[in-house]
Amino acid sequence: MGGAVTDDLEAELQAAVDGEVRFDAGSRAVYSTDSSNFRQVPIGVVVPRSVEAGVAAIGVCRSHDVPVLSRGGGTSLAGQCTNTAVVIDWSKHCRALLSVDTDRRTCVVEPGIVLDDLNEALRPTGLRFGPEPATHRSCTLGGMIGNNSCGATAQRTGKTVDNIAGLDVLLYDGTRFWCGETDDATYAEIEHHGDRRASVYRGLRQVVEEFGDDVRREFPRIPRRVSGYNVDSLLPEHGFDVAGLLVGSESTLATVLRAELELSPVIPEHELVVLAYDSIADAADHVPPLVEQDPTRLEGFDHKLVLDNELAGLNGDVLGELPAGRAWLMVEFGGDSRQEAHDAAARALRAVGLSSGDDRVRVVTGADAASLWRVRESALAATARVPGHRDNLPGWEDSAVAPEQLGGYLRDLERLWDRFGYADRTGPSVYGHFGQGCIHARTPFDLTSADGVRTYRKFMEAAADLVVSYGGSLSGEHGDGQSRGELLPRMYGPRVLEAFARVKSIFDPQDRMSPGKLVRPLPLDANLRLGADWAPRDPGRLAFAYPKDDDSFREVANRCVGFGKCRQHEPRGGVMCPSYQVTSEEEHSTRGRARLLFEMLDGHGDGPVREGWRSTAVRDALDLCLACKGCRSDCPAGVDMATYKAEFLWHHYRRRLRPRADYTLGWLPATAAAVSALHLARPLGALTRRRPVARVATRLAGIADRELPTFAPRTLQQAWGRHDRARGDGHRGERGTVLLWPDTFTNHFAPHIGRAAVQVLEAAGWDVTMPDEPVCCGLTWISTGQLGMAKGVLRRTLRILAPHVRSGGLVVGLEPSCTAVFRSDAPDLLPQDSDVARLRDQTVTLAELLHEHTPGWQPPRLDPDRTVPALAQVHCHQHAVLGWEAESAVLGAAGIALETIDGGCCGLAGNFGFEPGHEEISRDIAEQALLPRLADTAPETLVLADGFSCRTQIHELDRAGHRPRHLAEVLAEALPH
Repeated sequence: MGGAVTDDLEAELQAAVDGEVRFDAGSRAVYSTDSSNFRQVPIGVVVPRSVEAGVAAIGVCRSHDVPVLSRGGGTSLAGQCTNTAVVIDWSKHCRALLSVDTDRRTCVVEPGIVLDDLNEALRPTGLRFGPEPATHRSCTLGGMIGNNSCGATAQRTGKTVDNIAGLDVLLYDGTRFWCGETDDATYAEIEHHGDRRASVYRGLRQVVEEFGDDVRREFPRIPRRVSGYNVDSLLPEHGFDVAGLLVGSESTLATVLRAELELSPVIPEHELVVLAYDSIADAADHVPPLVEQDPTRLEGFDHKLVLDNELAGLNGDVLGELPAGRAWLMVEFGGDSRQEAHDAAARALRAVGLSSGDDRVRVVTGADAASLWRVRESALAATARVPGHRDNLPGWEDSAVAPEQLGGYLRDLERLWDRFGYADRTGPSVYGHFGQGCIHARTPFDLTSADGVRTYRKFMEAAADLVVSYGGSLSGEHGDGQSRGELLPRMYGPRVLEAFARVKSIFDPQDRMSPGKLVRPLPLDANLRLGADWAPRDPGRLAFAYPKDDDSFREVANRCVGFGKCRQHEPRGGVMCPSYQVTSEEEHSTRGRARLLFEMLDGHGDGPVREGWRSTAVRDALDLCLACKGCRSDCPAGVDMATYKAEFLWHHYRRRLRPRADYTLGWLPATAAAVSALHLARPLGALTRRRPVARVATRLAGIADRELPTFAPRTLQQAWGRHDRARGDGHRGERGTVLLWPDTFTNHFAPHIGRAAVQVLEAAGWDVTMPDEPVCCGLTWISTGQLGMAKGVLRRTLRILAPHVRSGGLVVGLEPSCTAVFRSDAPDLLPQDSDVARLRDQTVTLAELLHEHTPGWQPPRLDPDRTVPALAQVHCHQHAVLGWEAESAVLGAAGIALETIDGGCCGLAGNFGFEPGHEEISRDIAEQALLPRLADTAPETLVLADGFSCRTQIHELDRAGHRPRHLAEVLAEALPH
């Protein structure tokens, strides 16, 4: 589209739509791809605040004759969520549960509601929406309807199409109506009106009359046929279900505005049977008799998936619990009672000639079952990017056959992979919904060379012919999109394809609903996100090493696979991604930022982001990244946006002036050292406690107007000097010497914590030493992207610590963010420095030292007469880098009944909450989990927070007045005095 036309379209949308209209480079870049191999830059993006606003947006697009594409969670694997169109993103505002009818077991929802959010809201009713894809944390109901999603639970509840009572839909021409099953009386009433809806229904009935027998003959009779339009739903024996037809139509026929869903009762008890086999095909051969036993889930996976888990460092605690074999079936049975579930599992084992005592059988329930399910559910995370191997990509990740054909199909598919050179030690890993014959397997396609793309095409064509020869479907769950739309003629004859074209012309005669997908599809090797012509710009010298990405920023920018776990609206057992949780903005998700970094490299020369490292669009998207590192551990692909942000800021501001806050906050350690040397702590504290003075100071410093932490009159190192001299040579710890790291925050703001740590360490038998000159890990320079200075600071620190670490001495960190620098950031900033490697391996937390390196030590009980309840805010870097297991063990042994706040960043995250413009976001993040939980906790309850940021946020925002304490303080208080 020309610039003037686009400007007119944008202006009209702005005027007519109650919502956010975005034609800027950053938004178009963020929405240019999904989880697939494809990329198409949209014309613009509209985020309507209501369903009616979405209707208005489509009306404006119609007046300009431009295509539209509805988008939910953006997790599609076949290219359904990418197009050169105006993208309507329903997921931010249109996510309401409108009504629930428990008697009819139905509910009405808006299209942007996330599946997990819906089922959580339905929990009190004892009902849930049955199909549950692997992306249940982020996929929307609108997207599930568009793709006809399924998941493991479809074994019991069927596909999405089997759980839809009705749809409120909008055609491109403005026609709007509810649809569902249509009996003769309803059809006659519709026909009587003689309007556009009547013509649609009349045309669809003609399709049934003309092509019904072809559909009956050619549609595969298998549980998981998701390829093509659901014309079979229009057959009389299926109730002329127009809603069923539209399910799985991938936004190519109509826009879903609301949906009436059929709900299933929650099964309260389950028992899991794990069966081991010599090969994945042998496992598949065993599926049909197990299906006859009516399991609630029946999944399979091979030894390569287990190897991928091992290489990716996933689920190491449970892989050894699998019975010995090279392939496994996971068969779950349910019931209203545990006994009922157990009896169902026992009957199934007897039916296949096995028992719970066999070596290749494991029967588990409860937490043990949940742990084993993680192995299967980790499949995408484990297989997408296997360390040391080629990336595995979607394309042929979703084929399906009848369960009784599964073993033979898998043997032939493995031979096909081998013939095309795709079979190696780790890939493709095979897993999937074996009880319904659906196979998931990502393939190591080479999509960056002409030969690789040609081979990809030939394989896709051969694979399509193979699955059709088994009477199967190109797709069993993910839909066709651009991956498989071109292959539909290999699955269906010309008559069925003509029926599809007729359906498209009835609903969308102008081809403005996501053109190029399903009907008149684009080639499967066009619009590739990579492709033989992908030529990303050279990013130049990098500040960090990226060993997991071959030290290539091009690989870094490709790490995100689009799974969308970062898009959860509430913190559930994780941290990622705090800013998205409060803004629901795609560009504030880890995925959205990763997409922008990819577009920044401008590999196709047509992207909206052209300024490289100087891009303001990328800078603005990264501005609300808290550098919490939650994505480092929570992202299935291991995206580390905190590191990428620091790298970007280093390049972006290189040889340019930075925002004042970068200097104020980045150089905090140097400022603190000067305050200490000049004995300015007391006068500065007296001044900043005066609110007008503090307000002027923050304005001059370029930081947020909020309460400032005060410098301690005497630093930890100063107090240590007196302590060290006072004890003389009389104290020698029998366990050896540890170095207590005097991080900037403990040293200058909370020295009492350091003093408490010394008491605990000495009581545990350790001799403590500490540097007697100013030292720093470089954290604040890293987080502000001043990486040259950070490297210099680290090198100086390494020189000071070298004698201790070279002798094998341990370094004890008290501040999680600074400790994490030594364990993660420093080795990537100075990868060739052997002292950095030593420091990484010899840095421990206080709890790790006491729990893992102090044999025989028992912590003092806080109260010898009772168990003390406590609440802990786990610092983000503890969650992502350091771990919390040692802290839990030590606190438990000290007689403390610990509850950790379920996920959620405190919102301060280092310097983030002190940067101007972040105050509201910082508070909103704290309101996600931290502050509500504190509000429900008695003021006298022990609250643990090892992080300085967490304690600062609690001190300022907690209305209940809790005094958060560090682990060192708690243990020191319990010591005998």
